[in-house]
Amino acid sequence: MKLRRRSEDIHYYNVHDTYAVRKFTNTLYNLIKNNTEMGANIIILCIGTDRATGDCLGPIVGYKLKKMFLENVVVYGTLSQPVHAKNIEETIQTIHKTYQNPFIIAIDACLGKMDHIGYVSLGKGSINPGAGVNKTLPAVGDMYITGIVNFSGFMDMLILQNTRLHTVMGMADFIAVGIRRTFQLLSRSVG
Repeated sequence: MKLRRRSEDIHYYNVHDTYAVRKFTNTLYNLIKNNTEMGANIIILCIGTDRATGDCLGPIVGYKLKKMFLENVVVYGTLSQPVHAKNIEETIQTIHKTYQNPFIIAIDACLGKMDHIGYVSLGKGSINPGAGVNKTLPAVGDMYITGIVNFSGFMDMLILQNTRLHTVMGMADFIAVGIRRTFQLLSRSVG
C-alpha cells in the first residue's frame, strides 16, 4: 500500500498510547460524519491475505468486525474470505453493483519508517494496495486506515513475511475497537 498526500491530511496514532484509541475514534467519527450523507452505505474493505503475517492486518480486522455485529456496516475481507491482489477488482465491482454510492473505508497494512512501526494512520482519500511491493492494483477507498506493521526497505515482501504477529494483532485490536466506538457514536447521533 502506498499513500500520496500531504502530511497534514494524515492522522497518526501510536497504538500503545493511552488516549490514542479515543483520539482515533473522534477523528474517524468526524471524517465519516462530515463526508457522508445520512443513511449512506458504509463499506469497510479490509485488504490483505492470511498467508503473510505482515499482510494479514486487514483480514484480522475484518474478522473482528464481523464478530461485533455492527449496525449499518458492511464488511468485506476476513480471514475466511480475504480481499487480496487476485480478487480486489472483482470485489470493488461487486460493491459498486450492490450499493448505490457506497462510502468505502479501505483498511490495509503497510510498511513505513522504523520509528512508525506500531502506528495507525487515518485520512480521507484512496490507497493503492500492493504498491509497496510493486503490485499494480486499483486505487480504492473514500477514506483509509493503514497500519504500519514493519519497516520499508530492501526485500519488502520478505519483511512482510517476517513481521511479528504480536504487532499485527495489537494494531487489529486498536482499529476494531476504534471502529466499534465510532459506529456506536454515529448510531447515537442519528437516534
